[in-house]
Amino acid sequence: MTKQPPSDDAPHLLVVDDDTRIRDLLNRYLMDQGFRVTVAGDAAEARRKLEGLHFDLIILDVMMPGESGLSLTQSLYEKKTIPVILLTARVEAESRIAGLEAGADDYLSKPFDPRELVLRINNILRRSSSADAPKIEQVMFGPFTFSIPRKELRKAAETIRLTDREQEIMMLFALRAGDTIPRHELIGDDTDVGERTIDVQINRLRRKIEEDPANPVYLQTVRGIGYRLSIDCS
Repeated sequence: MTKQPPSDDAPHLLVVDDDTRIRDLLNRYLMDQGFRVTVAGDAAEARRKLEGLHFDLIILDVMMPGESGLSLTQSLYEKKTIPVILLTARVEAESRIAGLEAGADDYLSKPFDPRELVLRINNILRRSSSADAPKIEQVMFGPFTFSIPRKELRKAAETIRLTDREQEIMMLFALRAGDTIPRHELIGDDTDVGERTIDVQINRLRRKIEEDPANPVYLQTVRGIGYRLSIDCS
């Protein structure tokens, strides 16, 4: 079965490593996990890529010819715009501390399980998203108001009963109102939940929100990607 390429709004990663084998392996694996990936063979090439492209996170080898990963991390830290995960063949505590002091967000020793790298990437991206997100108390759409602190959906004075899972989904939509949320993000870390289950849960929410669930106005389908909550104001 051919895997779908990453969506245009998937997190964009920059992988910097002078080892072609590791670079190619990470490129293929991370793309299979739904990330967009750009690669560079050294710090100089990475700087050129950073000038013209937006990245959500950098995976950076410490020991490279020319400018080291630590030096590049430190210069990026001064601007502090992109999280960094450092990769190293050294396991000494001093090496790890040096990387963190340079401004790295995390540190992974080679050899490593790519699955662990993906977990660390997702953890950092979630933290970054939470830190950057505006502190929204509620979102309004049509006659509805969703309170984020209370996880409560109201239609005028009437409270609309939501299941725990529906509250979680509405929370995601409320925090990213107007943005398209891919299905895999709605699934989250629950491996027992599939895309079909998400579709069923969205349909249940629509029956509580939409005047005509078959032609939704608020919980809109973005074909081939996921869903978005269309709002009046936040």
